[in-house]
Amino acid sequence: MYRRYLPTLILKKQQLQAEIRIKEIRIRELKNEKDLINESFKSWIAVFGEKGILTPDILKITKIKTSQGNIAGVAIPLFEGAEFEASPYDLAKTPLWLDTAIDRMQQVFLLDLEAQILDEQRKRLDHELRITTQRVNLFEKIKIPETRGSIKKIQVYLGDQQTAAVVRGKIAKRGLEKAAQGGGNR
Repeated sequence: MYRRYLPTLILKKQQLQAEIRIKEIRIRELKNEKDLINESFKSWIAVFGEKGILTPDILKITKIKTSQGNIAGVAIPLFEGAEFEASPYDLAKTPLWLDTAIDRMQQVFLLDLEAQILDEQRKRLDHELRITTQRVNLFEKIKIPETRGSIKKIQVYLGDQQTAAVVRGKIAKRGLEKAAQGGGNR
């Protein structure tokens, strides 16, 4: 039973490792994308020296859209997007670049949110990988060798019992033969 279950565990372990690598690559890609947006944002926003335009409350996240997925039996959150609300502002009194700045901020927020969800996925997959690795090691290093040892002991015991049964049979047969010979001399 352990030998039949072990390949399934090993496949699960490999799938988890592959998925974790994919999540880590995607997190790095998102970070690079965010860095590029921030870099381009810095280069053109610096031209406008107006203060008080980009306030912390200019853009708010109103809803984060997620669903549930499953990878190798692990429930994970899936990022599906987010909804934003921009604070109202007077188009006549604000610079033209504010719309672009809000759009870029939304892009950065989306990248951050997706990275957070991916990080949560990676944590859950890491946890399951640790458990699966422990099970694989338990089976490979403890349970299967113990079971093999037990099977050998049982085989030796059954072999001894079979030998003893043969010996008892031969002794009984000789006893019957002697009894049959002794009964024939009378």
